[in-house]
Amino acid sequence: MAPVAIVFGVALSALGGWLYYITDMVSPTALIPAFFGLPLIVCGLIAFSDGLRKHAMHVAVLIGLFGFAVPLWRVIKSALGENFAFNNAILGQITMSALCFVFVALCVKSFIDARIASKAKEAAARS
Repeated sequence: MAPVAIVFGVALSALGGWLYYITDMVSPTALIPAFFGLPLIVCGLIAFSDGLRKHAMHVAVLIGLFGFAVPLWRVIKSALGENFAFNNAILGQITMSALCFVFVALCVKSFIDARIASKAKEAAARS
């Protein structure tokens, strides 16, 4: 899962850079996806260490969960407002939320697979 965290971190960082570029580099809030992507990259790099993998990936999935929920909440809040306009900010928030959702889903699947493998290993050791 470490490479997956790095890939999604790079994708979020690229999204932040792209959003910052298309807003003529005047809105630092366009870099918010990069602020989530950089810690994901760091967690992915730390996860290459066997002793720290579990902790790093749990932190990464927590970052991903916030990266999914916060922009989604902002899109819903904006959509329920009176002056809703589908613009680059909304597109960026939807994209960030979707990327983070996929990352969290992959992490949860990996955690479940690791638990099943651990239980199977324990059962085989008892036999």
